[in-house]
Amino acid sequence: MSESPGLGEQALNKAAEVGISSQLDEVENLDVNVKTDPLKMVQGQVDAVEISGEGLVMQKDLRMEELDMQMGNVAINPLSIAFGKIELTKPTKASARVVLTENDINRAFNSKYVRSQLQSQKVHINGQSMSIEPQNIDFRSLNNQKIGLNATIQLKETGETQKIAFFAVPRVSANGQSVSLENVEYGEGEEISPELTKALIDQTGEILNLSNFDLEGMSLRVKQLEVEAGKLTLQAEAYVEQIPSA
Repeated sequence: MSESPGLGEQALNKAAEVGISSQLDEVENLDVNVKTDPLKMVQGQVDAVEISGEGLVMQKDLRMEELDMQMGNVAINPLSIAFGKIELTKPTKASARVVLTENDINRAFNSKYVRSQLQSQKVHINGQSMSIEPQNIDFRSLNNQKIGLNATIQLKETGETQKIAFFAVPRVSANGQSVSLENVEYGEGEEISPELTKALIDQTGEILNLSNFDLEGMSLRVKQLEVEAGKLTLQAEAYVEQIPSA
């Protein structure tokens, strides 16, 4: 394996960087590193593909502070190299690490997409069916594996505001396809509507579900979630059918 990338590897790196960037709304930094040697490349073999990025924003205004993905023993169509593409001849698995900051998650909560999801829900409060309008949602990740949420919600029908506060522990489902909040503790003295709280709990789990961050040809499943003060780190398995290219 060569220490510095050859021309073929450089072309593939660039094509993949352009292809992945084209699926994102914003990119602060993105590097793709294809590792192999010319003989293996002609035979359609790539030793490893590494993807690392910072400040990647998806189309629903979901942002990743960091993304690191590692693939090994990738089989590619050698003819595709002539066109500057990495065309996989069979799917491959990869390991991935995603870091989300508190700001990233608050940005998601305040995005048009998530707000419309919440506004489309009806909740029962005091026996009445109400539409909700999020006024302010403040997400916090704490250093005891817990997350906290403070929300001010306006009821459209009455104009009344409801405050909700809770702490919870995020848990990854056995199949890695969803994240749920467990051990929910409510803020003291808060007037709680169970349905309103459930809507916020479900939406938090939805934001933390990595399927929201899938790129074309790549799907992510959470294996482990670590909560620290100010950020969440998700270890994931990626199923890669294609690497986006220009």
